[in-house]
Amino acid sequence: MNRLNTKTLPRSWVAVGISMLMATSAWAQEPAAAKAALRGNATAGEKIAQSGSAGGAAACATCHGAKGEGQAGFPALAGQHAGYLERQLTQLAAGARQSTVMAPMAKALSEQERADVAAYYSGLALPIKPVRGALPGKKDDDGAWLVERGRWADGIPACAQCHGPGGVGVGKDFPAIGHLPADYMQSQVDAWNKGQRDAGPLGLMGKVAKKLTADDVKAVAAYYQRLHNPGAAAAPAKP
Repeated sequence: MNRLNTKTLPRSWVAVGISMLMATSAWAQEPAAAKAALRGNATAGEKIAQSGSAGGAAACATCHGAKGEGQAGFPALAGQHAGYLERQLTQLAAGARQSTVMAPMAKALSEQERADVAAYYSGLALPIKPVRGALPGKKDDDGAWLVERGRWADGIPACAQCHGPGGVGVGKDFPAIGHLPADYMQSQVDAWNKGQRDAGPLGLMGKVAKKLTADDVKAVAAYYQRLHNPGAAAAPAKP
Protein backbone atom coordinates (compact mmCIF):
# COMPACT_ATOMS: atom_id res chain seq x y z
CA MET A 1 0.00 0.00 0.00
CA ASN A 2 1.36 3.42 -0.90
CA ARG A 3 2.07 5.77 1.96
CA LEU A 4 -0.32 8.70 2.04
CA ASN A 5 1.40 11.86 0.88
CA THR A 6 0.09 14.53 3.18
CA LYS A 7 1.64 17.22 1.03
CA THR A 8 -0.85 16.42 -1.75
CA LEU A 9 -3.97 16.63 0.50
CA PRO A 10 -6.34 19.39 -0.52
CA ARG A 11 -6.40 22.32 1.85
CA SER A 12 -10.08 21.72 2.45
CA TRP A 13 -9.29 18.25 3.87
CA VAL A 14 -6.71 19.74 6.19
CA ALA A 15 -9.25 22.28 7.37
CA VAL A 16 -11.78 19.53 8.05
CA GLY A 17 -9.21 17.58 10.04
CA ILE A 18 -8.33 20.61 12.14
CA SER A 19 -12.02 21.31 12.77
CA MET A 20 -12.57 17.72 13.94
CA LEU A 21 -9.63 17.96 16.31
CA MET A 22 -10.95 21.20 17.73
CA ALA A 23 -14.42 19.67 18.17
CA THR A 24 -12.94 16.65 19.94
CA SER A 25 -11.07 18.96 22.30
CA ALA A 26 -14.28 20.88 23.01
CA TRP A 27 -16.16 17.66 23.76
CA ALA A 28 -13.43 16.61 26.18
CA GLN A 29 -13.69 19.93 27.98
CA GLU A 30 -17.50 19.93 28.17
CA PRO A 31 -17.83 17.69 31.28
CA ALA A 32 -15.25 19.83 33.08
CA ALA A 33 -17.19 22.97 32.17
CA ALA A 34 -20.42 21.40 33.40
CA LYS A 35 -18.73 20.45 36.66
CA ALA A 36 -17.42 23.98 37.09
CA ALA A 37 -20.95 25.32 36.60
CA LEU A 38 -22.05 23.33 39.65
CA ARG A 39 -19.48 24.89 41.93
CA GLY A 40 -21.35 25.89 45.04
CA ASN A 41 -22.23 29.50 45.75
CA ALA A 42 -22.19 30.03 49.51
CA THR A 43 -24.25 33.23 49.32
CA ALA A 44 -27.01 31.48 47.42
CA GLY A 45 -26.75 28.54 49.80
CA GLU A 46 -27.21 30.83 52.81
CA LYS A 47 -30.47 32.16 51.36
CA ILE A 48 -31.79 28.61 50.97
CA ALA A 49 -30.60 27.66 54.45
CA GLN A 50 -32.41 30.62 56.00
CA SER A 51 -35.49 30.97 53.77
CA GLY A 52 -35.94 27.76 51.77
CA SER A 53 -35.88 27.26 48.02
CA ALA A 54 -38.19 28.31 45.19
CA GLY A 55 -38.79 24.62 44.52
CA GLY A 56 -40.41 24.06 47.90
CA ALA A 57 -37.56 22.95 50.16
CA ALA A 58 -38.00 24.28 53.69
CA ALA A 59 -35.35 26.46 55.30
CA CYS A 60 -32.54 24.21 56.56
CA ALA A 61 -32.29 26.36 59.70
CA THR A 62 -35.76 25.21 60.78
CA CYS A 63 -34.35 21.81 61.77
CA HIS A 64 -30.57 22.18 61.74
CA GLY A 65 -30.31 25.43 63.68
CA ALA A 66 -29.71 29.05 62.72
CA LYS A 67 -26.01 28.43 62.09
CA GLY A 68 -26.06 24.72 61.35
CA GLU A 69 -25.38 23.85 64.98
CA GLY A 70 -27.97 21.06 64.96
CA GLN A 71 -30.62 20.20 67.51
CA ALA A 72 -32.40 17.14 68.89
CA GLY A 73 -32.85 14.61 66.11
CA PHE A 74 -31.10 16.75 63.51
CA PRO A 75 -27.30 16.71 63.08
CA ALA A 76 -25.00 19.70 63.01
CA LEU A 77 -24.01 20.72 59.47
CA ALA A 78 -21.60 23.57 60.16
CA GLY A 79 -18.05 22.81 59.06
CA GLN A 80 -18.81 19.51 57.31
CA HIS A 81 -16.95 18.97 54.03
CA ALA A 82 -18.87 20.37 51.05
CA GLY A 83 -18.34 17.20 49.04
CA TYR A 84 -19.80 15.08 51.82
CA LEU A 85 -22.86 17.29 52.26
CA GLU A 86 -23.54 17.50 48.53
CA ARG A 87 -23.26 13.73 48.14
CA GLN A 88 -25.66 13.10 51.01
CA LEU A 89 -28.22 15.46 49.50
CA THR A 90 -27.83 13.79 46.11
CA GLN A 91 -28.27 10.33 47.63
CA LEU A 92 -31.34 11.49 49.54
CA ALA A 93 -32.83 12.92 46.37
CA ALA A 94 -32.12 9.70 44.47
CA GLY A 95 -33.33 7.36 47.22
CA ALA A 96 -29.92 5.80 47.89
CA ARG A 97 -30.24 7.22 51.39
CA GLN A 98 -33.71 7.06 52.89
CA SER A 99 -35.30 9.61 55.20
CA THR A 100 -38.96 10.52 55.41
CA VAL A 101 -38.03 14.07 56.45
CA MET A 102 -34.97 14.86 54.34
CA ALA A 103 -35.75 13.04 51.08
CA PRO A 104 -38.52 15.48 50.02
CA MET A 105 -36.28 18.45 50.90
CA ALA A 106 -33.38 17.10 48.83
CA LYS A 107 -35.66 16.34 45.89
CA ALA A 108 -36.97 19.90 45.95
CA LEU A 109 -33.43 21.22 45.45
CA SER A 110 -31.76 21.38 42.05
CA GLU A 111 -28.22 20.06 41.60
CA GLN A 112 -26.91 23.61 41.73
CA GLU A 113 -28.89 24.38 44.87
CA ARG A 114 -27.54 21.29 46.59
CA ALA A 115 -24.02 22.44 45.77
CA ASP A 116 -24.86 25.94 47.04
CA VAL A 117 -26.18 24.69 50.38
CA ALA A 118 -23.15 22.43 50.81
CA ALA A 119 -20.80 25.35 50.08
CA TYR A 120 -22.54 27.52 52.66
CA TYR A 121 -22.43 25.03 55.51
CA SER A 122 -18.88 23.92 54.77
CA GLY A 123 -17.76 27.53 55.14
CA LEU A 124 -19.04 27.75 58.71
CA ALA A 125 -16.80 26.92 61.64
CA LEU A 126 -16.73 23.33 62.86
CA PRO A 127 -17.54 23.47 66.59
CA ILE A 128 -14.95 20.86 67.62
CA LYS A 129 -11.16 20.75 67.50
CA PRO A 130 -8.78 17.98 66.32
CA VAL A 131 -7.79 16.74 69.76
CA ARG A 132 -6.68 13.19 70.44
CA GLY A 133 -7.15 11.48 73.76
CA ALA A 134 -4.49 9.43 75.49
CA LEU A 135 -4.40 5.79 74.43
CA PRO A 136 -6.16 3.76 77.11
CA GLY A 137 -3.80 1.40 78.89
CA LYS A 138 -6.46 -0.98 80.04
CA LYS A 139 -10.00 -1.69 78.97
CA ASP A 140 -11.71 0.48 81.52
CA ASP A 141 -13.37 2.80 79.00
CA ASP A 142 -15.04 1.17 76.01
CA GLY A 143 -15.57 4.55 74.33
CA ALA A 144 -11.89 5.45 74.50
CA TRP A 145 -10.88 2.05 73.17
CA LEU A 146 -13.27 2.18 70.25
CA VAL A 147 -12.32 5.74 69.29
CA GLU A 148 -8.57 5.62 69.87
CA ARG A 149 -7.71 1.93 69.43
CA GLY A 150 -10.67 0.14 67.91
CA ARG A 151 -11.79 -3.36 68.69
CA TRP A 152 -9.82 -5.42 66.25
CA ALA A 153 -11.01 -8.74 67.64
CA ASP A 154 -14.38 -7.85 66.10
CA GLY A 155 -12.90 -6.20 63.02
CA ILE A 156 -13.74 -2.67 64.19
CA PRO A 157 -11.03 -0.08 63.38
CA ALA A 158 -10.51 2.94 65.60
CA CYS A 159 -12.91 5.77 64.81
CA ALA A 160 -9.92 8.13 64.77
CA GLN A 161 -8.31 6.21 61.91
CA CYS A 162 -11.03 7.32 59.48
CA HIS A 163 -12.73 10.29 61.13
CA GLY A 164 -9.57 11.97 62.37
CA PRO A 165 -8.47 13.11 65.84
CA GLY A 166 -11.42 14.18 67.93
CA GLY A 167 -13.77 13.01 65.18
CA VAL A 168 -13.32 16.23 63.17
CA GLY A 169 -13.71 14.42 59.84
CA VAL A 170 -11.33 13.68 56.98
CA GLY A 171 -12.18 14.87 53.47
CA LYS A 172 -15.48 14.19 51.72
CA ASP A 173 -15.69 10.51 52.66
CA PHE A 174 -15.40 10.63 56.44
CA PRO A 175 -17.58 13.27 58.13
CA ALA A 176 -17.11 14.95 61.47
CA ILE A 177 -18.77 12.82 64.16
CA GLY A 178 -17.18 14.04 67.39
CA HIS A 179 -20.10 16.35 68.21
CA LEU A 180 -22.97 14.02 67.34
CA PRO A 181 -25.29 12.85 70.13
CA ALA A 182 -25.70 9.15 70.82
CA ASP A 183 -29.30 8.99 69.63
CA TYR A 184 -28.42 10.39 66.21
CA MET A 185 -25.41 8.08 65.93
CA GLN A 186 -27.67 5.14 66.77
CA SER A 187 -30.24 6.18 64.16
CA GLN A 188 -27.55 6.11 61.47
CA VAL A 189 -26.20 2.75 62.63
CA ASP A 190 -29.77 1.44 62.36
CA ALA A 191 -30.09 2.95 58.87
CA TRP A 192 -26.92 1.17 57.70
CA ASN A 193 -28.11 -2.11 59.18
CA LYS A 194 -31.47 -1.79 57.41
CA GLY A 195 -29.87 -0.89 54.08
CA GLN A 196 -31.38 2.59 54.20
CA ARG A 197 -28.07 4.36 53.77
CA ASP A 198 -25.09 3.92 51.46
CA ALA A 199 -22.39 1.89 53.18
CA GLY A 200 -19.64 4.38 52.32
CA PRO A 201 -16.18 3.89 50.75
CA LEU A 202 -15.43 0.17 50.33
CA GLY A 203 -18.63 -0.54 52.26
CA LEU A 204 -16.68 0.17 55.45
CA MET A 205 -19.38 1.78 57.60
CA GLY A 206 -21.95 -0.76 56.53
CA LYS A 207 -19.69 -3.51 57.87
CA VAL A 208 -18.74 -1.67 61.05
CA ALA A 209 -22.37 -0.80 61.86
CA LYS A 210 -23.28 -4.48 61.99
CA LYS A 211 -20.69 -5.01 64.75
CA LEU A 212 -21.59 -2.07 66.97
CA THR A 213 -23.94 -2.58 69.91
CA ALA A 214 -26.17 0.13 71.38
CA ASP A 215 -23.77 0.30 74.34
CA ASP A 216 -20.86 0.81 71.96
CA VAL A 217 -22.58 3.79 70.35
CA LYS A 218 -23.39 5.37 73.72
CA ALA A 219 -19.80 4.84 74.88
CA VAL A 220 -18.34 6.47 71.75
CA ALA A 221 -20.64 9.51 72.01
CA ALA A 222 -19.89 9.88 75.74
CA TYR A 223 -16.15 9.68 75.15
CA TYR A 224 -16.25 12.35 72.45
CA GLN A 225 -18.27 14.57 74.77
CA ARG A 226 -15.66 14.22 77.53
CA LEU A 227 -12.86 14.76 75.03
CA HIS A 228 -14.27 18.05 73.78
CA ASN A 229 -15.81 19.20 77.05
CA PRO A 230 -13.56 17.79 79.77
CA GLY A 231 -15.11 19.97 82.45
CA ALA A 232 -18.70 19.06 81.65
CA ALA A 233 -20.47 16.06 83.08
CA ALA A 234 -21.73 13.54 80.55
CA ALA A 235 -25.39 14.07 79.69
CA PRO A 236 -27.66 11.24 80.82
CA ALA A 237 -28.69 8.84 78.10
CA LYS A 238 -32.26 9.07 76.85
CA PRO A 239 -34.53 6.19 77.82
